[in-house]
Amino acid sequence: LCVERSLAMVVGMLAILKAGAAYVPLDPVYSSDRLVQILRDAEPALLLSDAVGRRALGDTALACVPALHLDAEQFPWHERSEFNPDAGALKLNSQHLAYIIYTSGSTGTPKGVMVEHRQLVTSTWARSGVYRTDADTALLPLTSMAFDSSLAAIFGTLLFGGALHLLAQHSGTDPHYIHRYVKQAHITRVLCATSLARLLFSTKQSESSHGETAGLTDVIAGGEPCPEELGKYLTAKGICLYNEYGPSEATVWSSFYRYPAAGDAGKVVPIGRPIANTRIYVLDAHRQPVPRGVAGELYIGGAGVARGYLNRPDLTAERFLEDPYSPHPDARMYRTGDLARYLPDGNLEFLGRNDHQVKIRGFRIEPGEIEARLAEHPQVREAVVIPREDVPGDQRLVAYLTTEEAGDSSELATSLRAHLSAQLPDYMLPSAFVIMASLPLTPNGKLDRKALPAPDGDAYARRTYEAPQGETEQALAALWEALLGIDGVGRHDNFFELGGHSLLAVRLLSRLPAALGASLPLAQLFAHPTVSALAAAIAATRDAGPSELPAMQPVSREGALPLSFAQQRLWFLAQLDGVSATYHIPMALHLHGALDVPAWQRSL
Repeated sequence: LCVERSLAMVVGMLAILKAGAAYVPLDPVYSSDRLVQILRDAEPALLLSDAVGRRALGDTALACVPALHLDAEQFPWHERSEFNPDAGALKLNSQHLAYIIYTSGSTGTPKGVMVEHRQLVTSTWARSGVYRTDADTALLPLTSMAFDSSLAAIFGTLLFGGALHLLAQHSGTDPHYIHRYVKQAHITRVLCATSLARLLFSTKQSESSHGETAGLTDVIAGGEPCPEELGKYLTAKGICLYNEYGPSEATVWSSFYRYPAAGDAGKVVPIGRPIANTRIYVLDAHRQPVPRGVAGELYIGGAGVARGYLNRPDLTAERFLEDPYSPHPDARMYRTGDLARYLPDGNLEFLGRNDHQVKIRGFRIEPGEIEARLAEHPQVREAVVIPREDVPGDQRLVAYLTTEEAGDSSELATSLRAHLSAQLPDYMLPSAFVIMASLPLTPNGKLDRKALPAPDGDAYARRTYEAPQGETEQALAALWEALLGIDGVGRHDNFFELGGHSLLAVRLLSRLPAALGASLPLAQLFAHPTVSALAAAIAATRDAGPSELPAMQPVSREGALPLSFAQQRLWFLAQLDGVSATYHIPMALHLHGALDVPAWQRSL
C-alpha cells in the first residue's frame, strides 16, 4: 500500500485486512531505491497506489509487482459489494499475518517485522485500558503510515468511536500549521514522535502560538527518549503527557508512563510499566534478572511479541528467544538491545542502546552521557552527540544542538566546551558543536542521524581572531589547518579546543622538524597549546641549543641491537619535561591465595 496520508490510506488498509491479506505500508516520502528493496523482499501479490505513490515508486518499482490504481476513474467501484467478505470462507484465524512493517537494519538493509492479528488485537485493546476514547475524542496522528504508531492511531481511535484526523504530508511537519489545525478542528489528542513533540511544544514555540492548544488534553510521544522539560511544559498548560515505549517487534508499544501532574521525574521521563498482557525483563549478559537500580538489557515477553522477521530466519533466531520466565509453553521474548533499569518506584528508566556505545582512541564512550550534560547548559534546548570520521582514520565526537536563542556559534562552542570540561574527562569532549535551527527528522519523526551535516569552522571553540605573526606562527597555523581540517586558525586559537587530541598532537610534533627545523617533547604542546605560545616555546628551544638527548634509532646499527619496546618507552618518557630516569618492566605476579602470600607481595 503506497499512498499519501489520506482517507484512501485508511480505506486501503482496512480493505486489505478484510480481504484476508496482510498489508505492507510504503511511505511515498521514502526514496525509490528503498521502496524497491522492500518490494523485492516482500514479494507482494498486489500493489495498491495513488498518483503520489506511483511518482515515488518510479518505473523500476512498479515493474516489480502487479498494481491497482486506487484513484483510477475507470475502475467500476460501484459494481462491488457493499458487504464485508465472508471471513469464514477465507478460513482466517488469529495467527494469520496482519501486516509487515519494515524497519531500518544495522547493515543498511531494511528488515520486515511480521505481526499477526492476535498481536495487533492485544496491542489495540491494551490502549482501551490506558486512554479513554469515545465520540468526543479527536486524535491527530503525526506519524508516517510506515511507522507502526499509525496503527495505534487508526485502530485505537476508530475501534472505540473516536474521530481520526489526517494531515497531508507537507502539513504534518509544519509547527505553525499544526497549532492552527489543533485549535480549529478541536483536537483533543496528538500522537507523534518525541522529537516532533519537542518542536511543537517547546517554550519558544508556545510563545508564538499562545492559546492555540486550547482543547488539547493529551500528547502521546514515543520512539525516542523523552525530556522532562516537555512534561513540565505540557503539565503547566493542563495537558497530559504520555511517554510510550516499544519496538515494532513487540507490536507498537510495550510500556507507558503518564507524566505526573506534580513531582519531578528526573532529566528524562521514564518509560513506565508494561501494558496489559506484556512482561518486561531487565537482564544481565547471562540473561539473569538484575537487581532494582542496576542497568541491564530489556527483553519483552507476552502476547505482543511478533512472529519474527520476513525471510530472515537467522536474525529471527537471534532476537526472538525462548522465554524462560513465562509459565506458558512455547512462550517467546524479544531481545531489544535497549538498556534500562528499574527505578525505586517500579517504573523503568530508558538508558539508551547497547550498540550506541562508541570506542574512540581506545576509550569506551556513551554519547548519551555527554548529551545529558549538554542538556544541563542553560542555552541548550536539544542535543545529540555522534561519532564522525570525515577524515579517514580520525574519528571524533561531534555535538549537534538547538538553542533557546540565536548567538555567536564560536562563543557558544567555547562556553559548551568549558561547561563539559568541568564534568567530563577530555576524551569525552566533542571536537565540534554544530548549532542548528532544528534537528533533522526522518519521515517517521525520529532523529535523522544521516542528515546531520559535517561541522564547519564556526562549530569549534575559537578565540578572537588575530592573524599569525612571523614565519613560525604562520607555519604552525598552516600545520594546524592541515591536520584539523579547518581554515583561518588564529594565533590565539587552542589546538585542543579546535578538535585536536593526543594522536593528532603526536602527528603535529612529528612534522615540526621538516616544517620548522625544530623538535619539541609532547609536554610542550600541552603546556603551550596556542599558536603564539607554541611558537615562543620553539624559539626558546632554538636559543637553548640542541637537546642533550640523542634521537632514538629504530633500526639496529652494526654491532648494536635494536631498542626493545621497554627502552623505546624509556626514550619517549625521557623527552617529557621533569622526567630524569624511568624504566618500565612488564611483569605478572600470580597470587595463589591470600593466606599463602607474604605481606610484602600482597602489598605489591
